[in-house]
Amino acid sequence: MAELIHCTIGRLLEQTAAAYPDQEAVVYPDRNLRYTYAQFNRLCRQTAKGLMGMGIGKGDHVAIWASNIPEWLAAQFATAKIGAVLVTVNTNYQAQELDYLLRQSDADALIVMDSYRGTSYTGILNSLIPELKDAEPGQLQSERYPCLKTLIYIGEKRLPGMYHWDDTEMLAQTVTDVELEARMNSLEKNDVINMQYTSGTTGFPKGVMLTHFNVINNAVNIAECMKLTSSDRMCIPVPFFHCFGCVLGVLACVSVGAAMVPVVEFEPATVLKTVENEKCTALHGVPTMFIAELHHQNFDSYDLSSLRTGIMAGSSCPSEVMKAVIEKMGMTDITIAYGQTEASPVITQTRANDSFQRRVETTGRALPEVEVKIVEHGTFHEVQRGGQGELCTRGYHVMKGYYKDEDSTQKAINPDGWLFTGDLAVMDEDGYCRVTGRLKDMLIRGGENIYPREIEEFLYRHPNILDVQVVGVPDEKYGEEAAAWIKLKEGKTASPEELKAYCKGKIARHKIPRYFIFTDEYPMTASGKIQKYKLREKTIQLFHLPSS
Repeated sequence: MAELIHCTIGRLLEQTAAAYPDQEAVVYPDRNLRYTYAQFNRLCRQTAKGLMGMGIGKGDHVAIWASNIPEWLAAQFATAKIGAVLVTVNTNYQAQELDYLLRQSDADALIVMDSYRGTSYTGILNSLIPELKDAEPGQLQSERYPCLKTLIYIGEKRLPGMYHWDDTEMLAQTVTDVELEARMNSLEKNDVINMQYTSGTTGFPKGVMLTHFNVINNAVNIAECMKLTSSDRMCIPVPFFHCFGCVLGVLACVSVGAAMVPVVEFEPATVLKTVENEKCTALHGVPTMFIAELHHQNFDSYDLSSLRTGIMAGSSCPSEVMKAVIEKMGMTDITIAYGQTEASPVITQTRANDSFQRRVETTGRALPEVEVKIVEHGTFHEVQRGGQGELCTRGYHVMKGYYKDEDSTQKAINPDGWLFTGDLAVMDEDGYCRVTGRLKDMLIRGGENIYPREIEEFLYRHPNILDVQVVGVPDEKYGEEAAAWIKLKEGKTASPEELKAYCKGKIARHKIPRYFIFTDEYPMTASGKIQKYKLREKTIQLFHLPSS
């Protein structure tokens, strides 16, 4: 078992660069860009000095609104080296959501790319900040965002009121290595270094404050569970703005000296081609990503023989998908990870040498130095092994709290340091957990508790079903009924009557969904989480149900 590491993210990169100077650190095949660890550390030091030259101080909040581009990686480590808090912005955000985040986070600076998936980021900024067009770079005076002074633009042109990313190179010359070292030496392991906003699957996002100590140790233990080493090459198609990308992906690689091969924007063919061309040994993804890769029309033409490990996480991992990933993609050591942003994020993980059954039927056991309890909801009484309750956790990984939200922090973390996840789970005699649903997802039909996950796992076995999501909707007679949103495999058909007949006699009558709706896509957050509350709203509209 690895001992806890007591250093900062900036120092972690320095140590890895010293240990593996000539090892590839960052590879962007489509951009013909390759950095060794020594080169990448030099780049991050230079960027750190450039940010200092722009006046960004220790404790300042630096938001970043960009996809998985190289500048994101440089910003992640540069801000860590100077003690600035990196505030990650969801790439799917539009004006209203960005406005909320900039105000709620008290952002002092914003690093922004030009546009993404048809959304003009700069257009949104100019509409929200009319003062921008007349401002000097680094000296913005905004009535709406009094903290925001510095904007840094990543793109081809120069824009009014903003620094250009290339200015970091020039301004780095105004700061000495001695000054950078002094700044790095002033940092503490328990300083907040990252602010992640919860995905908003249930309402307004909250700013989760994570420290160097939180995320480094989580990354180290994640890498150990995967048996990740300096000889591995990880394809990272999950977004950096989410913990999955920046902790399970980036920091896990840096903790052992593995190569990072990011995919800027997820597209199944791009991922498969990247794995083949770069001989990637590890691949991360949410279940929907793996489903898209497995069902790509040219899947069989790609050579994926280099693959060995990786992580499937982010939402419920259907056992049928897990089996296909192991058998068809050759990911014999793939692990399942479970957690949430508030836990930096991983709480439990399967191990590379766990049995096939454990890896398809559980979310693993607690990471080293992490405690897990299953308790009766609303109490702190531990349930018997095999009994269902709310999963709680305590350890180095628990967040410092929600930014400017002491009430929510106290509701989430009790005085003894236990984080209440809001997830329902069972734990076996060996400590392996199975997440059975969210407390908020559970529905009660005529007094019977129904857990959507159980119905989903059953329906996944139907030969024509590609994906399924079950939600609870209001019902005048029973209080609630189940509704199943179905994605069918290409060229396959099914009807609600057929699926009800398929369920009959195999699952209890009260669990058979009343409604079956067929769809081509689910509403999702940019991190790959399905927004079940939107499916619920859509079902209510479709069937003209009472709204509560």
